[in-house]
Amino acid sequence: MKFLRTFAAAACVLALGAAHAQGEPGVTDKTIKIGLFGPLSGNSMAYGFDVMNAAKMYYDKVNKEGGVNGRKIELVVEDDRCNANDLLAAVKKLTEQDKVFALNGGSCSAAVVGAREYVEREQIPFVMLNASGDGALYPPSKYIYGAFSISQRAVGGSMVQFAAEHLKAKKIGYINHDDAYGGWNLEAAQFQAKKLGTDLQVQSINPNLTDVTAPMLKIRAANPDVLLITTYARPVGLLVKKAQELGWNKPIVIGVNGTADLKQLVENVGNKEAFKNVYIQEVLADVPGGPKLKWVYDMYKTYYPELAAKPGYPQTYMPYGIPPAMVVVNALKAAGPQLTREKFLDALSKTKIDTGVMAGPIELTAADHAGQKSAIYLKFDGENKTLVPGTYASQWTYQPPSDRRATPAARV
Repeated sequence: MKFLRTFAAAACVLALGAAHAQGEPGVTDKTIKIGLFGPLSGNSMAYGFDVMNAAKMYYDKVNKEGGVNGRKIELVVEDDRCNANDLLAAVKKLTEQDKVFALNGGSCSAAVVGAREYVEREQIPFVMLNASGDGALYPPSKYIYGAFSISQRAVGGSMVQFAAEHLKAKKIGYINHDDAYGGWNLEAAQFQAKKLGTDLQVQSINPNLTDVTAPMLKIRAANPDVLLITTYARPVGLLVKKAQELGWNKPIVIGVNGTADLKQLVENVGNKEAFKNVYIQEVLADVPGGPKLKWVYDMYKTYYPELAAKPGYPQTYMPYGIPPAMVVVNALKAAGPQLTREKFLDALSKTKIDTGVMAGPIELTAADHAGQKSAIYLKFDGENKTLVPGTYASQWTYQPPSDRRATPAARV
């Protein structure tokens, strides 16, 4: 009788746990439904197509190894085209129609930011894919985590630190976009320049500008020791080309935002001589395809042999899809078998993992939902990339408006 009572009690606990789990959207006793989205088509496909492929192959690997606390991950995939309207439509479909447990997606910051209000209203956990997403991360939202590639604040702070420390620059030319995206990286860049005692000469340009002569002439007139470019790829090509035409021979450092397709960048510039003194920011742990990342590229070849055989594949940002998937899995495991969104969100806020993919660890807290703040730098001659020793990590932190204090970026 004692055995029967114990067995009955255990069965009751399991039944209640299963019933509770099934009460959560997207959770059954055997599966966890995750909404995965990014640009699978359109002009910005390079920012997300292979990033999503990487996330998918990592989730599949986890499933083959037994899943998470006895459950397999089931993906529902949507195309957001890096467009705010399409992304919001995808998020609504995944939340309301597909009833996913959590969202994992977004490769373009502006599109991601536009979904913040809906995500908070629906109280659905949202783990970004590879978008910087500063506008959705600051001030912190209980439901949103991201910047697993790098935040835009970290982009700006890290680049200024690199220019001052490695390139010994006292005066720095800085070209960014004249929108919120550009404002995010400029905020940390200005903060870091002030801390280091360097002079920052800024030119903010429209993302659609077709003639960059005026801003480049102003930069040249200011006579900085180095030029930092934090724009998207198309303006980068125009700026590097114009710099060479104007006889610029000082270092140029290109932010990670503008390096989606370096081969195309060189073709757009039209002259390898323009890359004699160029550095590129990279947020991976190694040169793409280097020894530290070999396992990622080997996995890609196994999962997508036909794609891997095509020129241009895997795409530059492919490895970026693994860390956010790792974070999702890590938090699901930490949340335990009796899975709820609240437990998942709590686990996310206590995340600290070394992915082996990014330049620095992923660390999330209740006060900071931006995961990765480190960058490495590569010397790029138009064809070959050479690793510069050192990792440059931004230590800029968000402070409420009444308490604007911050700490500088540092080399680690």
